[in-house]
Amino acid sequence: MRTKYLVATAISVFAIAAISCSSGDATATPDIPATVTPTTAPQNFTVAFSNKKRIESPNVPASDLEQLATDNNTFALDLYRQLATDNSKNLFMSPYSISLALAMTYAGANGDTATEMADTLHFNLPDSRLHAAFNELDRLLAARGADLPADQKFTLNIANSIWGQQGFDFEPAFLDTLAENYGAGMRLLNYSQQAEIARQTINQWIEDNTQGRIKDLIPQGAIDEQTVLVLANAIYFKAAWAREFDPGLTARGDFHTLKNGTVKADMMNQTSTFNFADADGYTAIEVPYVGQQTSMVVLVPDEGKFTSFESSLDAATLVQIMNGMSYTNVELKFPKFSYKSKFTLPQPLKDLGMRKAFDPFEADFSGMRTPPPSLVITDVIHQAFVAVDEQGTEAAAATAVIVGTKSIAPDPVRLTVDRPFIYLIRDVPTNTILFTGRVLNPAE
Repeated sequence: MRTKYLVATAISVFAIAAISCSSGDATATPDIPATVTPTTAPQNFTVAFSNKKRIESPNVPASDLEQLATDNNTFALDLYRQLATDNSKNLFMSPYSISLALAMTYAGANGDTATEMADTLHFNLPDSRLHAAFNELDRLLAARGADLPADQKFTLNIANSIWGQQGFDFEPAFLDTLAENYGAGMRLLNYSQQAEIARQTINQWIEDNTQGRIKDLIPQGAIDEQTVLVLANAIYFKAAWAREFDPGLTARGDFHTLKNGTVKADMMNQTSTFNFADADGYTAIEVPYVGQQTSMVVLVPDEGKFTSFESSLDAATLVQIMNGMSYTNVELKFPKFSYKSKFTLPQPLKDLGMRKAFDPFEADFSGMRTPPPSLVITDVIHQAFVAVDEQGTEAAAATAVIVGTKSIAPDPVRLTVDRPFIYLIRDVPTNTILFTGRVLNPAE
């Protein structure tokens, strides 16, 4: 069985994390001399910081980054298959946002809970190297587009924030991990008395960090008086194509649906050299964004093979597809589209094997806090937006992991005293009956 080691990792009771190009949360400058020091933030809530600074240049070998990318991609396609059950609806999500939010949560998990999370998320690196690899990956993503000319549009923002209950003690090692690897301090809210205000505060932070594209991520009722931590992740991406499509060539065209229907779509048109493959069962093309550091990979299964192709697509298959592509002159017609999606993820994650984290009897997040009380994940919520047009792509996503205290009392037995009864009053230490009586008619 996989052993979970508590390293200086962060899994503050879950908060909402956004990803920003400036690597980490700008307000979370964990440069405070005490292990957990409350300070007054400009947003009028308190922030608790570790005394650890973010490790700006983690010594991460290339093999660890490659392993993390492989593991994240494996989880991404596992989760895609779980969510792609309704063949009448589009689908869009940010698996990286989900992996990152759950990685911070995993930092506070122990025992079988940690084992299940690692297996489901495909975290195969030892814990200390895992969190360091996430830190290095965030640093590399933050640098994307930094060397591009000012007139070339490229934005990739990633930010992390943790929102904990005021007066609730969190493990210093957990706060240290958050600070060192995720650049996040813990913002303190009053869930127990102001759950709705806390929900609105977190949702506003997410909206601000996704350029207004992700609104009201956490619905009413998802946060209550038993919530002690919210871990949030927000990602915003906007980039122009390396070679933009000419709007004058865009024309209405037919798009054939799975159920042999036909709808009209605005089809963009461009002839250029693309990384391309026309293989048995599918066609694939890679369309780069400015700077060539990011791209959109489009997989088009052959007619009648969409369902079988989709159900068999995994990380290994994707590697084979990418390795089989070569640069080819292609006349590309591609539809403009935009889409919003929202998922509640507890059941898909349970179906992938991550069960104990949601079980109030078995969840072990003692790495966040030494019980009592014990903690359990009460919800994982994800929302995403994408828009593709002639200029490029805009995409945003946010993930919130909500953690609360365990509520494991059985359903109450119902008793309605609506008939005659006998009663007595006794002295408990001596078991002496002091009074006794009966009620045949309480209105008498």
